[in-house]
Amino acid sequence: MSNEFSAASGNAPANAPPRIEILLVGMNGDLRGKQIPLEAEKKVWEGTVRLPSSTQSLDIWGDDNDDITGLSISVGDPDGNCIPDRRSLAALPWAPAGSKQVLATMHELDGTPSFMCPRAILAALLTRFDQRGLTPVVATELEFYVLQDDWRVTGRPRPPERLMYRDQPNGFQLYDMGAVDALDDYLQTVRAWAREMDLPADATTAEFGPGQFEINLLHRPDALAAADDCIYLKRVAEQAARRHGLKSTCMAKPYANQAGSGLHVHASILDKDGRNILDARGGDPKKLKSVTAGMLKTMRDAQLIFAPFANSYRRFQPGSFAPVDIDWGFGHRGTAIRIPDKDGPAARIEHRVAGADVNPHLLLTAILGGMLLGLDEDLDPGPATEPGKDPVGVGRLTHDFLTAVEDFSASPFIADVFGPRYQKLYGDTKRKEAITYLRTVSDFDYQTYLPRV
Repeated sequence: MSNEFSAASGNAPANAPPRIEILLVGMNGDLRGKQIPLEAEKKVWEGTVRLPSSTQSLDIWGDDNDDITGLSISVGDPDGNCIPDRRSLAALPWAPAGSKQVLATMHELDGTPSFMCPRAILAALLTRFDQRGLTPVVATELEFYVLQDDWRVTGRPRPPERLMYRDQPNGFQLYDMGAVDALDDYLQTVRAWAREMDLPADATTAEFGPGQFEINLLHRPDALAAADDCIYLKRVAEQAARRHGLKSTCMAKPYANQAGSGLHVHASILDKDGRNILDARGGDPKKLKSVTAGMLKTMRDAQLIFAPFANSYRRFQPGSFAPVDIDWGFGHRGTAIRIPDKDGPAARIEHRVAGADVNPHLLLTAILGGMLLGLDEDLDPGPATEPGKDPVGVGRLTHDFLTAVEDFSASPFIADVFGPRYQKLYGDTKRKEAITYLRTVSDFDYQTYLPRV
């Protein structure tokens, strides 16, 4: 990120003092932290900003679940130090001119990274690649919806009114430039703020759903920075929506009858000489197939990372672009793992399972952990799924939130990659969420069963 900050016309009064925000990434990809006056910025870089270490154990409702985790008040809710990563220093374009933001990694007071910190978890996995003289190169593609900002009043999302035209109930269509033009003021703000923050944002496209867009982030030879970019892009999309009287959401399935939102990941691996080790050079892409097999082998174990909420499982539907089978293919957008290129420096995999609601740091940990398994072992992914044909001899992703919790909690792979303490924390927290969901009687229950049973 650049250390140069241009004047920004934020939402604050023109004479408001600038600030720096130090931010932690939570379990659910949420950002929590502190605002500090810019004149007190020194304490940020001294590493003396503290928050309770349990901050990163909070569930989707903001509860610390001390009764099931024992990580909060039962142990005195101890502080940790927020250690900033200067590489993530960026402008805060919607705040008073000169304001900044920086992502931090939570450390215990003895100086060790917290086992609860998603940034620390990803960094630890990247150390394994570094020990092998390897560098993952990663890019993300984020889909999200833009909504009319009256959802709190109506209780339902709806597309921005300016998108509803041509007597079409669903407004614009896939790649329709009219959708881009209709929300051009919003998208221009997103692009301007991304540029000011030095986010490597590339193409913007209108997707299947009304008000749904995708923004691509360019490849980075630093997976931690790529995850940081994605977290920042989500924040930019939301803040820009507020500026324009709208709402953005990365909910995986906000509309029952419209496309879900995914977060696709492209990844390759460089050796110490900068060569892409997945390049088949016109021959059999054996290494590419082995890392693909590693991801397929661990996919069910890691599905709770790729689909972290009850709503996430509504996205996995047959006939959609969200995969339901644990399969792979060359250039096949219906598969869980797609290989866009097998020859040359662009040889890579595309992981297509995760929803937009995913935590990017945990997502890359799971994907790269599967790839690492494929590097360390000689694995066979089985036959590629051919266009127009059903996959042969493959497993299926689960459609059940609680099943995903149990698969995650019992997995030796998850314990190895995320650490057994985080496996238990994440699994126990998500189990509570899944059980709460199952206990909730919905409108569907009342409309379908009450009058008939």
